[in-house]
Amino acid sequence: MTDPTAPLQPYRVLARKYRPARFADLIGQEALVRTLGNALRTGRIAHAYMLTGVRGVGKTTTARIIARALNCIGVDGKGGPTIDPCGVCANCTAIAEDRHVDVLEMDAASRTGVGDMRELIDGVRYLPVQARYKIYIIDEVHMLSGAAFNALLKTLEEPPSHVKFVFATTEIRKVPITILSRCQRFDLRRIEADRLFEHFRRIAGEEGVAAEDEALRLISRAADGSVRDGLSLLDQAIALGDGPVEAARVRDMLGLADRGQIFALFAAVMKGAVADALDRFDAAYRSGADPVAVLQDLLGVVHMVTRLKTAPESVEAASLPEIERVEGGALAEALSVPVLTRAWQILLKGLGETQTAPVPRQAAEMVLIRLAHVANLPDPAQLVRLLEEQRNGAAPPAPAPAGPGANGGMRAEAGGRPRPLPTMAPSPVPVVAAQAAELPQPASFAAAVALFTERREAILHSQILQDVHLVRFDVGRIEVRLRPQAQRDIPNRMGSLLTEWTGRRWVISVSDQPGEATLREQAAEAESALRDQLSQHPLVRAVLDAFPGAEIERIRQPEGSTPAPPAAIMERPVGGRGGEPPPEPDFVPEDYPDDDVDPYDGEDFP
Repeated sequence: MTDPTAPLQPYRVLARKYRPARFADLIGQEALVRTLGNALRTGRIAHAYMLTGVRGVGKTTTARIIARALNCIGVDGKGGPTIDPCGVCANCTAIAEDRHVDVLEMDAASRTGVGDMRELIDGVRYLPVQARYKIYIIDEVHMLSGAAFNALLKTLEEPPSHVKFVFATTEIRKVPITILSRCQRFDLRRIEADRLFEHFRRIAGEEGVAAEDEALRLISRAADGSVRDGLSLLDQAIALGDGPVEAARVRDMLGLADRGQIFALFAAVMKGAVADALDRFDAAYRSGADPVAVLQDLLGVVHMVTRLKTAPESVEAASLPEIERVEGGALAEALSVPVLTRAWQILLKGLGETQTAPVPRQAAEMVLIRLAHVANLPDPAQLVRLLEEQRNGAAPPAPAPAGPGANGGMRAEAGGRPRPLPTMAPSPVPVVAAQAAELPQPASFAAAVALFTERREAILHSQILQDVHLVRFDVGRIEVRLRPQAQRDIPNRMGSLLTEWTGRRWVISVSDQPGEATLREQAAEAESALRDQLSQHPLVRAVLDAFPGAEIERIRQPEGSTPAPPAAIMERPVGGRGGEPPPEPDFVPEDYPDDDVDPYDGEDFP
């Protein structure tokens, strides 16, 4: 019978109680164990080690095991460095209890300054008191300041033979390359969920705790490759109730939805059954599921189904639960890879929105509604194929018979009962012949450019005038050369708008040929030539002679005349028709025998 007056023994959490004390106890780090074992056996011991990896994979634990392995003297006190420290000698015992005078562990997150590093360096020159090596373990080394790193450089490069450094960090990119180049680097891997499951099941057995396999698998997945995180969750799950660790309790503790509910929710969404999907989501939310966790579970389902779709042999994996093998296999047969990829993108973007939304539940529901409505859309490859067939005049393909995965998607019936159906892209509305006759069909480059003025695309119109050199023009295809300072998207915008306005596909390609002058340059040349020609007209010449210093300021076309290209697409048209000389003015001056008669009196000239 327990004495009620006896002092209570302090409880040690599982993460500390089952911390590995030997390399053989490390799980999932075989490459590191093999390398260090060979180094210790051959005496090729480095002076500095860099251990990196995510939290909870055993970086600090490995550093302490290295310290034991280097300083173990064996049961008889005559041993040397070994891959399998005895654990009973004075050095092993003192290191395990964190009281060895020659093994100094420093937290760089709390001691980041250069003064702390100088204090450490000052102690390097002294020999160890009782151990074989003086070991410096610096945890979270990336938190050191730049000055502290610089102070460490020289000592780290050429330390005394009795000193070894072991660094641990979760942010290897923040460690200067000058430090990394002086260390042997070991990347500790995430532990696979299957290895964690076996590890947790063994610990639960040693603790005398009954635990359902599904509950341990949930904890293994939530640990995300971290042994320490998983043991903390297992500790919490054991303390959650007096009985066995059950999957339902663990699911409530983690804020997860039932796996079967997640598959049913995903199936409802992909069938377009919005009401059913929202009802299932509400039920999961009322049972304690976190909206963010639900979307993460849906992402996991999409990933798993995509793997089953692309690698069917993985469906036979022994580690795959029965519900995932059955439900996931059915979804992999019904859904195409483009549909799954689109679902992944929508869920991934929606997850970020939900994490930052003021009301996560509402954001998650909007994501499900969005995904349900796009589930019936065809994939891009089918859209392109149908558009090409429509453009070539071919009749659209007849609808395929209904069936699972007939078109990569699933659709709900009107009554709410889901059934798989192929989703067909809406056929483009054909252009009526009468409407096609009314659409502009430019037969020249100038006429095509003039459309941009008529359709009020003033900015693009100005850019074409200034920066585009015509190389070749055919109806439906234009080759141009762009000036170096021109915007690169001008051809794409031209082709898109001309296609929209004319009902005909226009391709604008870029050439390296010199081509013609720009339309603005042509208009300027035409206007200059016209000014020179008009300045020789007798009437204009008489005006210029009568008023010294006068210039031709502006040229107006006679009413009823048609400007010639390229003047037709300029803001101020000049020139005649089709490049011909400008028309003669309506008023032609006569010969005046009487010099006193003013030839301009009462007359108007262009």
